[in-house]
Amino acid sequence: MIFSSDNWAGAHPAISDALAAAASGYSPAYGAGEIDRRVTARFSEIFERDAAVFFVSTGTAANSLAMAAVNRPGGHILCHPEAHLAVDECSAPQFFAHGSRVTAIGGAFGRMNPAPLETTLATLAAGRIPAGQAMAVTITQGTEAGTLYGLDDIAAIGDICQRYALPFHMDGARFANALVSLGTTPAEMTWKRGVTHLSFGGTKNGCWCAEALIVFDPGKAHDLPFIHKQSAQVISKSRFVSAQFEAYFRDDLWLGLARTANAAAARLADGIRRSRTARLAWEPAINEVFAILPTATAAALRARGAAFYEWPVPTDLALGEGAELYRFVTSFATTDAEVDAFLAAI
Repeated sequence: MIFSSDNWAGAHPAISDALAAAASGYSPAYGAGEIDRRVTARFSEIFERDAAVFFVSTGTAANSLAMAAVNRPGGHILCHPEAHLAVDECSAPQFFAHGSRVTAIGGAFGRMNPAPLETTLATLAAGRIPAGQAMAVTITQGTEAGTLYGLDDIAAIGDICQRYALPFHMDGARFANALVSLGTTPAEMTWKRGVTHLSFGGTKNGCWCAEALIVFDPGKAHDLPFIHKQSAQVISKSRFVSAQFEAYFRDDLWLGLARTANAAAARLADGIRRSRTARLAWEPAINEVFAILPTATAAALRARGAAFYEWPVPTDLALGEGAELYRFVTSFATTDAEVDAFLAAI
């Protein structure tokens, strides 16, 4: 009963097979191989436009390189206060962007509210040098609360970024989960709504170690090859990343894996709704479920082998005496039997 993180799940067999196949023979290094070129072209095909693609080893690296690429002196990175980039990157984006800072823009259920974003940008645009200047807006899709920005929500933020001539970055560690939940296309969820940079994650969704930074206007990625190398993220045997992505995209495997993870979360949420012991904190949209449980129940579940995390409590959420907020994450590897065993236990 493992619900700690989708990072705990292993690799899908198709990914493992692709890695094994890539292990034999020779291929040009540093992204110059035929498989690297095929996968870069596949990204452009999926997103319906030519894009610059940079393979990296982690989501933290993708987010950090994106911020380094758009850095400005005295720069503000504007994001939700609970964004992964703000609270879970050990300030790596600020480190790589040399003196930038994170400025929080609030909103309910992990989503940035466009109104205070516009207010903050208007203040920064006044040109008061001690205050610094805006350098980028970033959103997490799906959010750290397991919710989603709808297409209109993304477009509203994209319009604001366009008015202020700002890069608009999307942290897509769970990009596929968000995509299938919204029932849309990669293009519609990104550049058609104003997104300029995307951290594209595969590791949480069945890959072994496959992440990429995508820039939708290659003409604005002039410095990124240098930043990519300088940050020690140019992977010499890049064919092992490309091989994973090639298998990931083949026959829409990536979408199927995301649907499996989301369906497991929906099954879990439905059982919690019917429970007399636990209750949902809010409705899930992807493969993350947030529930309120008595602390004694949580301890008993862990004693029976369940794994999950406590979660910071939003100020407007009432828990009740002796209860805590917990996060449960499903993955492509989560089975119905695993979910049902957990529900039986509560």
